Amino acid sequence: MLDRRTLLIGLTAAAVSPRASGAAVLPVTPQEMLGPFYPEHPLPDHDFDLTRIRGHNGRARGETIEVVGRVLRRDGTPVANARLEVWQANAAGKYRHPNDTNTASLDPDFQGYARLLSGKDGSFRFITVKPGAYPAAIGMRAPHVHFDVQSQSCRLATQMYFPGEPLNATDPLLSTLSARHLNPALAMAHEDNELRGLTRFHYDMVLWS
Repeated sequence: MLDRRTLLIGLTAAAVSPRASGAAVLPVTPQEMLGPFYPEHPLPDHDFDLTRIRGHNGRARGETIEVVGRVLRRDGTPVANARLEVWQANAAGKYRHPNDTNTASLDPDFQGYARLLSGKDGSFRFITVKPGAYPAAIGMRAPHVHFDVQSQSCRLATQMYFPGEPLNATDPLLSTLSARHLNPALAMAHEDNELRGLTRFHYDMVLWS
């Protein structure tokens, strides 16, 4: 069970020691595949709150969480106006995609997809539910969130994983990342956000250019 009062491993600019020259060099976030469930026909509502769909009275089932982070270059400078696409399975491990044969139920109140722009300081934020694990042809997938990030000079497709998940050790993609890429693939969990009563996960993404 995740200890929400313990700062867990992850990637932040502050966690990386600068070189002798004074310039920080951050490890690049690992490139991964877009995956078989990249959204084909996302809902018209694709704002930052994935737990609510415009015109619906209900809210998505599952544990509501907040994900915050920044898009950075290797030297730690922010990437402003990066375009982010975010998508994931619902709390039961089901994608809103016609090729997902998982027998779990769709959640009619889960948006499942968002489009965002990073701020001047490279920051982004969205509200979602913690995704469920699910069976795939390559093996059981640990809970994760997909990102497709595009700047003027670089494109990064990657997946954010959650610390403390039992399936992390055997996930067919996460478990094959090299040691130098393992920490950048994991989010960082903070104690509950006192303003909203949510668990906040922090995930910085570092582009190679």
